[in-house]
Amino acid sequence: MARTAREAVAPLYLLLCLLLGGSAQGVWTNLILQLLGVAIIGWAAAARATEPLGRAARQLFWIVLAGLVVVLIQLIPLPATLWPRLGGREQLAAGYDLLGLAVPPLPVSLAPDDSISTLLTLIPALAMLCAILALKAYRPVWLALALLAGVILGIVLGALQVASPDPFTSPWYLYPRSSVGMATGLFANSNHMAIALVVTLPFLAAMLASARRADPRRYSASLVPVAVTALVVVVGIALNQSLAGYGLAVPVIAASSLLIIRRQSPAVRWIVGTTAVLLVAAIIALVLSPIGDRSLGTSRSVESRETMTATTLRAAGDFLPLGSGLGTFRGIYRLYEDHDRVTSTYVNHAHDDYAELALETGIPGMIVLALFLWWWGAAAWRAWRFGDAGPYARAASLASAAILIHSAVDFPLRTAAISVVFAMSLALLVERRARAHSQQSELRPTRHVELA
Repeated sequence: MARTAREAVAPLYLLLCLLLGGSAQGVWTNLILQLLGVAIIGWAAAARATEPLGRAARQLFWIVLAGLVVVLIQLIPLPATLWPRLGGREQLAAGYDLLGLAVPPLPVSLAPDDSISTLLTLIPALAMLCAILALKAYRPVWLALALLAGVILGIVLGALQVASPDPFTSPWYLYPRSSVGMATGLFANSNHMAIALVVTLPFLAAMLASARRADPRRYSASLVPVAVTALVVVVGIALNQSLAGYGLAVPVIAASSLLIIRRQSPAVRWIVGTTAVLLVAAIIALVLSPIGDRSLGTSRSVESRETMTATTLRAAGDFLPLGSGLGTFRGIYRLYEDHDRVTSTYVNHAHDDYAELALETGIPGMIVLALFLWWWGAAAWRAWRFGDAGPYARAASLASAAILIHSAVDFPLRTAAISVVFAMSLALLVERRARAHSQQSELRPTRHVELA
């Protein structure tokens, strides 16, 4: 009983994050998730390890620690003689001179309070990593079911949203600033709901593949419910109307079929090639797509994603080598955008998390990001290269890949819901117990009676 309760912790926390963490606008709901996350992290720190972490898991925690160190260093006040010499701060230092004031010791971050508040948003994702990797408080199938439960509830809510006679007065949108007229579900941004729908598909395929490994009868019994659920998710993508959902769903569905098809099948090569082509086409379409008026945080000064990314990178170049500080994007971007075309609607994120991180964290942050991407690539390669990898590890590689690609044209990881799904995927990608769980039947063993 105690073990069952323990293994329900990560799935229940995942479901709670999907229900409450759909937007940064939910201040109090995100606070609840962060407090629960602190409790889980504290539990993991105090608990005695039942088994040592694998090498890949240890590497992931070291990369996370390196990222935290980069941000904490940004909060340390620097000598007044050094701070003005850092990139992008000459004009700010000149402002002190105009006021007849000496430049005080200041940190790298131009907005330390924003850096701290942004750092706190990482707590739910760190808690999920600790729950799976350190506490082993999960079952892969329960995590998949929790993800499905949250997504299906979002689809139902999204259907009510688009069915409203007047979307602008609809009571079904959970947040004041939402992608009105689109099925945002539990999120404020329709693109974030879209990526939640897309990453569900590989885990549906993993459930089917796991059932086939465990018991042929269980596989046959799972075919219909999994197919029906997949159809519901596809309908949710259609209701959502997000180009990101359309573009990423097709290659993800193709790649997810590799979890079900036997590796010896001649169709595998065709599927891999088709997936690659579809993925390249999706990336090009997303990069070239404009940011519609119904998207959150847009501005009339922005005509395309390329313009927004170019402006962000120009600012990032000025603030090299250490960046402007985590969470400072909004204020810095206002200094660089076309002021003749600015309206009351502002740009809240770069719609390219990599460019935004380059601006905020500079070269140290880019080094940590490069280390993480190298780690992720090696972990994903191992999951597909070796036959002992379970279907949930492979599904996690597809889900995390979709989120990483989407992050190049949006900011899904800025929500607690998607960041926790991403953390879950990273943990399952390297967690050794996930492979063992996926190959075990959860049905009671069959008993045979021999008649003399």
